[in-house]
Amino acid sequence: WALGLVTGRQRTIVLSPLTLPLGLFIIVALFSFIFGLSNGPLTPTLLRKFAELILSLSFVLVVIDYCTTWEHLERLVKVVLLAGAAAAVIAIGLWLLPEDTANTLLNTLQRLGYPGGWVIRYIEENPALSERAIGTSVDPHVLGGLLLMIGALAGPQLVAKRPLFSRWFAIILFGLIAVALVLTFSRSAMLGLVAGLAYVAVLRYRRLVPYMVVAGLLFLLLPVTQGYIARFVEGIQGQDLATQMRFGEYKDALILIQRYPLFGVGFAGTPDIDIYLGVANVYFTIAEVMGLVGLFAFFSVIATVFAYAFFNRHTFKQNERLDAVWLGLHAALVGGLVAGIFDHYLFNLEFHHAVTAFWLLVGMAAASTRLGVENKN
Repeated sequence: WALGLVTGRQRTIVLSPLTLPLGLFIIVALFSFIFGLSNGPLTPTLLRKFAELILSLSFVLVVIDYCTTWEHLERLVKVVLLAGAAAAVIAIGLWLLPEDTANTLLNTLQRLGYPGGWVIRYIEENPALSERAIGTSVDPHVLGGLLLMIGALAGPQLVAKRPLFSRWFAIILFGLIAVALVLTFSRSAMLGLVAGLAYVAVLRYRRLVPYMVVAGLLFLLLPVTQGYIARFVEGIQGQDLATQMRFGEYKDALILIQRYPLFGVGFAGTPDIDIYLGVANVYFTIAEVMGLVGLFAFFSVIATVFAYAFFNRHTFKQNERLDAVWLGLHAALVGGLVAGIFDHYLFNLEFHHAVTAFWLLVGMAAASTRLGVENKN
């Protein structure tokens, strides 16, 4: 994309209302990174990972510029849906294999940067409890976050009058994603998927409600899901270890934010030995490393995406071809933002692939609204 601009093959860049707030967010991130270098060493690894973060944020501009026609966007959505289903199949397959076999297969990916050793994950890291699906995403929460966003994107295709795939194929795609998501045992991801689908059902597709009711009843009544329900109840009551650890992280994060409220402590480390970076909440994570200024810039980006969509919503209500894709892309963001209340992988230097997936969907959502407005005109 960049070489096309440099060589003159492409002479213009398609912009959107998202350009300004996104640019502000990137600038604040760069300032916080430089400002925070006094809190820790600048290592090649840290520099590379931060550069990857900036690339992920800038990727939004590339996606918007790429989607010059609705056909381009639909093609990209199809690729994302098929890739999500493929990730789900891999996750289910690895989960069904004997643990030693699955671990051996994943260890062959070390030459591509995958961690080595025993990488199979369990509930509360206890091998006596159930194994959690991780696919090739290293962490079950990260896999859950990926699947929930693609599942929310696929949801409207189940009831759309003009789906991208055949109805049965759409059901198979969504079913694979949902099964793999359940196997991650990620409660935040499941909650995010429900939020994304509820967003679709409330705004437009009431026909999605019966599917959600049937799925909910099966979830409540089937014997194989009772352990999952029990974990949900424990989480709500704050009784399990993971939830109690989250509460402790939230408390420590608030202490850090109170001490360094404006631009945070940067990405290199913390200046005080009694505080640390790392909290299972994407909003606290941003506030820790970029301060309240950075958090405000992030909210500005998200608010722009949804305000842009809201003011042009009638354009899509009247166009069956555009509506399901447009609504699904925004539902994916809703699901990711809800899951972000309980996890931090959408803004974590250790999970570049998850960060990129989220910002890819941000760019696609903004592009869908822009293309809808252009088609109307």
